[in-house]
Amino acid sequence: MSKKLALGFVETRGNTGSVLAIDAMLKTAPVDLVKKVEIGGGYVTSVVRGEVGAVKSSIEAGAEAAAKVGELICANVIASAHEDVFDLIGIKK
Repeated sequence: MSKKLALGFVETRGNTGSVLAIDAMLKTAPVDLVKKVEIGGGYVTSVVRGEVGAVKSSIEAGAEAAAKVGELICANVIASAHEDVFDLIGIKK
């Protein structure tokens, strides 16, 4: 059985908040940035993966950083993402 990975998402309105969120997430905990998606209307979603605790702390830091400079839309963690979720968003586990 493969190791379960957590996925974390920070969505912002505006690129500056997204870049600062990514910077904070990667500096806070050992997580991997797997995707940054500009979904239209100025919305940007950044996705990280790693161990549950690391992802949770990185998402908290990223959300805080994004909120300081722009509009934080949401921040979420999927603690043990199912393999189909990785396929759904187009990333390799």
